[in-house]
Amino acid sequence: MRSDLTSRRAALALAAGLAVAAAMPALAQDGPKKIRIGVIGAGNIGGTIGTLWVKDGHEVMFASRHPEQLAAMVSELGPNAKAGTPEDAIKFGDAVFIAVPYKAYPDLAKEIGPALNGKVVLDAGNATQKRDGALYDEVQASGIGATSAKYFPGAKLVRAFNAANYKVFAKEGADGGKGRAGGRMAIPIAGDDPEALKVAEGLVRDAGFDPVVVGPLKEADKFAMGSQGFGHDVTASEMRQKLGLAQ
Repeated sequence: MRSDLTSRRAALALAAGLAVAAAMPALAQDGPKKIRIGVIGAGNIGGTIGTLWVKDGHEVMFASRHPEQLAAMVSELGPNAKAGTPEDAIKFGDAVFIAVPYKAYPDLAKEIGPALNGKVVLDAGNATQKRDGALYDEVQASGIGATSAKYFPGAKLVRAFNAANYKVFAKEGADGGKGRAGGRMAIPIAGDDPEALKVAEGLVRDAGFDPVVVGPLKEADKFAMGSQGFGHDVTASEMRQKLGLAQ
């Protein structure tokens, strides 16, 4: 009888454990799980990082207003790569990567902003004075993180992949970053949502880099274009040192 009771308790404990695991946000769980990613903007940054994710085994939908123009790229990348509209990519993705010119953010927000509510969104946009005008002024006044959050207020936003040129990402992310002497290249990230940060950390690693969590979204200014944390091809330890973060 005691044996039956013990077995029943063990079964109940196992069931409870499974229920807790199921209740956890699936994207934030540890492990090698591959997810679907919608990449909005298939240009230099979006195409480069999206390709690295495809090569790591993720399913990626590259988005364009003219997805038929992406046919050659997705065909070359294989069955894990797809093309669609921005709306398609948001529906497809467990997470979304925004990689479009910053001047497009106000119009993009009107078009797809509500669809991003509750989504983990990695934001790689940079504001430049010559191209973005008043929007650049807004970023200088409010900060890059706060400005992006203003346009996509319902998204679980994480600033990532904005601090270097796409050519550097393509070179250093090749072979999962394994061939890099001294350790993988660091990618600084910042966000307010802990679960979104965890997802972003995993996606940074899967692209072949080492994530460095700088802090909440307001700290994204520390690695925005023109800042002390921008433009460095260094390891995670070196990046933390440059940004004054604990090792």
